[in-house]
Amino acid sequence: MNIDWQHFTPWSALLGGILIGLATGLLLLANGRVAGISGILGGLLRPARGDLAWRGAFLVGLFVAPLVWLAAGTLPPAQIDHSLRVLALSGLLVGIGTRFGTGCTSGHGVCGIARWSPRSLVATVCFFLAGAVTVFVTRHALN
Repeated sequence: MNIDWQHFTPWSALLGGILIGLATGLLLLANGRVAGISGILGGLLRPARGDLAWRGAFLVGLFVAPLVWLAAGTLPPAQIDHSLRVLALSGLLVGIGTRFGTGCTSGHGVCGIARWSPRSLVATVCFFLAGAVTVFVTRHALN
């Protein structure tokens, strides 16, 4: 294994992890809600009374945060190596997976494991195994 030391950013990654932890902790303490993106987005489709404002604010924050970062500095370059069709199919498969897994990596991996949820631990292990298999297949088996 080789580490690309020029692009290794432990301090910004640590700061990002701390901010994610603070944000999810505050949402849980203030609203009693788990910061699972698929659940928050899915809840907008059939919102319960009083749920629309906080769900909308959370999702708007996901889009505004990079703009705030851009105002403070430059965003890292994005490199997309696949076609729009592959990206759309990947997004569809992720969406199907979140329905089968009753949540996503943010809900299970960040919030669920922090709450010692056995279901979230199993789901997160499955997410990572599926990711590892996908990388292996796309980089080694299909080439």
